[in-house]
Amino acid sequence: MSFPLDPRLAADTHPIGEMPLSRLLLMDDARHPWLILVPRIAGARELMDLDVVDRAALFDEITAVSRAMETLLRPDKLNVAALGNVVAQLHVHVIARYADDANWPHPVWGRGERVAYAREDAVARIAELRAALKEQLA
Repeated sequence: MSFPLDPRLAADTHPIGEMPLSRLLLMDDARHPWLILVPRIAGARELMDLDVVDRAALFDEITAVSRAMETLLRPDKLNVAALGNVVAQLHVHVIARYADDANWPHPVWGRGERVAYAREDAVARIAELRAALKEQLA
């Protein structure tokens, strides 16, 4: 399905797959397990731009992704946020956090340099996420 993804999101992520509403992406930062859901709604910038059906679908997808990350990664905390200060296109971050990660307890944004995944590590992470979300991915 063709959908215009913000160029910055495209450059900073690896595609995982398509959910019923959203494109699911892996942020290319090996320091933090970090997924991004981008609803395929043209022009959407804020959650309020989605109609009630799409908002409910997005919430269900956030929940499915969160549960998969919880099961696979056993984080101390999941951070879920829709900020959009740099990228205006509506997208939701789901980030697994650990009490011993380099940025704990601070936000992941603006702290330290991003560490790109080694190709084989990105492939492995994507495969495990696809397996965990096989019911939700098209």
